[in-house]
Amino acid sequence: MASTSQSKTAEIREESFAKTMTATAHLKLRQLILDNKWAPGFQATEQEVASYLGMSRTPVREALMRLQQDGLVTVIPRHGMRVLPVSTADMKEIYEILTSLESTAAELAAGRGLSDEQLHGLERATADMDHALSEDDLEGWARADARFHEQLLELGGNQMLKSVVLNFIDRAHRVRMLTLKMRPKPVNSTREHAALVEAIRSGDREKARNIHRAHRERAGTELLALLERLGLNHL
Repeated sequence: MASTSQSKTAEIREESFAKTMTATAHLKLRQLILDNKWAPGFQATEQEVASYLGMSRTPVREALMRLQQDGLVTVIPRHGMRVLPVSTADMKEIYEILTSLESTAAELAAGRGLSDEQLHGLERATADMDHALSEDDLEGWARADARFHEQLLELGGNQMLKSVVLNFIDRAHRVRMLTLKMRPKPVNSTREHAALVEAIRSGDREKARNIHRAHRERAGTELLALLERLGLNHL
């Protein structure tokens, strides 16, 4: 009996370790793609990826399958993986999804009677955006902006909605970062975020939804117009 129990414990530990390795590989590879360190079109074999990460091929194979489900790579049998580009058509659809679902999150947050303490994270992110703009630190602004949107989704209280939206935010991230310095200085976003926080604080669900919908529609329209003007059909 003791031997059987020890064997099961060992199996559970091995399974847990394998899951941890796969999650680690997925996180590291995802970040390489989102930061444009592995640009669209980049290809590597499974063995090359495993060697880069210093891991065995099994967790890398599973991580690549997850990335394929995320829409970031295509897995080519016997040839490894290729990082997928993001097209203008993709971005249009992504922003339509973000506009709809994030507006719902804003409405949900406004209906939850959140305290000043719970809203502090949104206010801190907005203040950090303002400070970054005053220093012409666009990358710092982008980090604070991403933090604002993630916290908004958390405050909406719907974890399934948050998971779906974050996936699409990640898919848009590469294009947003590549075009960050090509776009006008994002002063409107900071003002819109501040207005949204006040609508949530006052519990005005309709106002919160409308402010965020207009925010996402404006940002999407500006980005798509820039891509079209520059002839950037795939990024």
